[in-house]
Amino acid sequence: MNDRINTLDELLSDPMVKLVMERDRVQPAELRSLLEEKVRRDDASVNPVIDRPGTDRSVPPAHMVAESCHKLWLCG
Repeated sequence: MNDRINTLDELLSDPMVKLVMERDRVQPAELRSLLEEKVRRDDASVNPVIDRPGTDRSVPPAHMVAESCHKLWLCG
């Protein structure tokens, strides 16, 4: 089983992500544009091939994010 979400489309189509976005009243189009702008800025400021070889730009699965969040006391 692969625990990685490799694209923004996969992230936005994940059922748990959809539920959280609905609860928080986040529009998928707004989140998409925010994340795409962040990627554009990162790409413009740093050459990932030279400065960050082997950079993995995939999004970790929700359960991994939740584990990190709990370790930092960011969620209940």
